Amino acid sequence: MASYDFSVKKLTPNIGALITGIDLTKGASQETCAQLKEVLLDAKVLFFRDQNISLEQHMSFARHFGDLEVHPFAPTHKDHPEVLVLSHGKDSKGTENFWHSDVTWRKEPSLGSILRAKRVPETGGDTLFADMYVAYENLSDEVKEKVEGRIAIHDFGRVFGRNLTEEKRQEMKRKYPLSEHPVIRTHPETGRKAIYVNTAFTDSIKDMDKAESAALLAHLYAQANTPEYQCRFKWQPNSIAFWDNRSCQHYAASDYWPNVRVMERVTIVGDKPYYSS
Repeated sequence: MASYDFSVKKLTPNIGALITGIDLTKGASQETCAQLKEVLLDAKVLFFRDQNISLEQHMSFARHFGDLEVHPFAPTHKDHPEVLVLSHGKDSKGTENFWHSDVTWRKEPSLGSILRAKRVPETGGDTLFADMYVAYENLSDEVKEKVEGRIAIHDFGRVFGRNLTEEKRQEMKRKYPLSEHPVIRTHPETGRKAIYVNTAFTDSIKDMDKAESAALLAHLYAQANTPEYQCRFKWQPNSIAFWDNRSCQHYAASDYWPNVRVMERVTIVGDKPYYSS
């Protein structure tokens, strides 16, 4: 077993690890972050408790793993556009309650996301994570053959186009045209294969009959619903989750309305997905 500067407790056999013995308010060395990256590649999502970091420390920690992206559609911090603000309460019911991987509508979707809880309800508002490696590995051979080398089309408009004027929608389509990514993605660091279509942003499978595409996508989406592939995290103030968007999907349970849940997220720039047989 590897030796780290912190302690690791796995939440489930497949996905999730609680990290203790680390104080991010004091910063994290490059060596410690390299160790965290190693654990992340195995666990797909890391959890931290009692990390009362500042917004600047949040961004600084994330930058150890890559550049930060700015979300063009969701609300961001007024002074730091790299910070996404997810705030829900009586007048704003949570809408992230579907399985997805972040920003797959980008040509180069994110490597990972780091989410911190600012304010959470007394009960509810958990986030679930699904291991898309084992979701792929447990597909039947027949389905694996069907998805081999297939390409899916991803569209921001499925979620973020709803409240745009037609003029604004066309403008954003020019900036963020449809993206094509492999249905099954090869992770660039582990070499493992993962399902890379999601209910939020995937529109269809390219060069496939519409009905067949819809049926196959529904089957792939349903894989995330298997409890054996999941872990679930109960938030507390100053808890942090750091997940790998290339190997897992997440679902924010919207069961706390009309109570308040406020989170801040930074997202790390990734690269172009590919498939290698």
